[in-house]
Amino acid sequence: MNRGLWAGLRGHVMVVCVLVGFAAFAGSAGAQLSPSRPVTLVVPFAAGGPTDTLARILSERIAGELHTTVVVENVAGASGSIAGARVARATPDGTTITIGHWGTHVLNGAILKLPYDVVADFEPVAMIAMGTQLIVGRKSLETNSLKELIAWLKANPGKATAGTAGAGTGAHVAGVFFKDKTGTDFQFVPYRGAGPAMIDLVAGQIDLMFDQASNSLPHVKSGAIKAFAVTSPTRLASAPDVPTVDEAGLPGLYISYWHGIWAPKNTPKDIVTKLNAAIIAVLADASVKQRFAELGQEIPPPEQQSPAALAAFQKAETAKWWPIVKTADITPE
Repeated sequence: MNRGLWAGLRGHVMVVCVLVGFAAFAGSAGAQLSPSRPVTLVVPFAAGGPTDTLARILSERIAGELHTTVVVENVAGASGSIAGARVARATPDGTTITIGHWGTHVLNGAILKLPYDVVADFEPVAMIAMGTQLIVGRKSLETNSLKELIAWLKANPGKATAGTAGAGTGAHVAGVFFKDKTGTDFQFVPYRGAGPAMIDLVAGQIDLMFDQASNSLPHVKSGAIKAFAVTSPTRLASAPDVPTVDEAGLPGLYISYWHGIWAPKNTPKDIVTKLNAAIIAVLADASVKQRFAELGQEIPPPEQQSPAALAAFQKAETAKWWPIVKTADITPE
C-alpha cells in the first residue's frame, strides 16, 4: 500500500477511536449524579401524609450525602399509580426516584390496571423502613376498645365511614380484611392521601381509619383521636399503651407497612449503588433513627437495605398478597 495512503488511513482511524472514546466517556459522565443535576424524589401521595413525612426526613440528608439538591415532588391520585407511571417513564439517569410502599409497589399491581409493571419497570434502591398500622377512630366515638368498636359497627351496619388514601391502598385493603374477619360493614371514603383523610378524622368528619402508625401516632399522643389496636404481634415501642390486635380480640390481622426507594428501570448500576450508599448513610444517623422511631417506623438492619434485599422482599410480598387480594375480589371504587 502507498505509504501516504496508509498514513492517512491510520490518522483517520486514530481520530475515530478518539471520538468514540470521548463519546463513551461523555455518556458515562452524563450518567453520574452531580451538584448541577438535582434529584427529584417523587412522593405518590399528598403532602402531610406518612409517606411524605418519611420522604422529607430523608431528602435533606440524602442531598448532603450526594452533594446535590433533592426536591420532593408530591404526585397524588389513583392510589399512587399516577406517580408510579411518572417515574416508570422518567429518564433512567438517577435524577428521578420515588418512595413507595406495600400499597404502591405490591397491592396496586393486583388491583389496578396500570400502564406499568410494579416490579419490572423499576430498579430497587433501598428498603428504608418497616412500619405497621393502627386502627384508629375519631375522638368522639362512643367506644373505647376494639371489641366495643366491633360491637358498635355491628349495631350500625353501613353507617360508619372509614377514610382511605384511595381504592386498593393499604388502608382500603386492611379495612376489607377487617370487615371480613369481623362480619361488619361500613363505607370507605377515598382521599388523595392519608394526610387529608387524617384531617377529617381529627375533625370528626369520618369515623375510622386503618392508618400507618407514622401518620396516626402524633394525633393519638395528643389525644385528638383514639387508637384501638396495632396490626402486629408486638406493641410499638413508641406507643406501648396501644394493644396488639391479638390482645384486643382480633388475632392475626397483621399488616406490615414497609417503605422503599426505587429508580426507573435501566438506571445504571453505579448510580443505584451511589444512591443506595447515600441512603444507608442517612439511615445510620442517630437523629433519623430517633425520628423514625417516634413515627412508629423501624429501620431495617444494614443487610436488608440493599437493592437485592428490597427486590427479594418485594417479590415475596407480591407472592403473598396478590392471591389474597384477588380471592377477596378487591376492586377499584
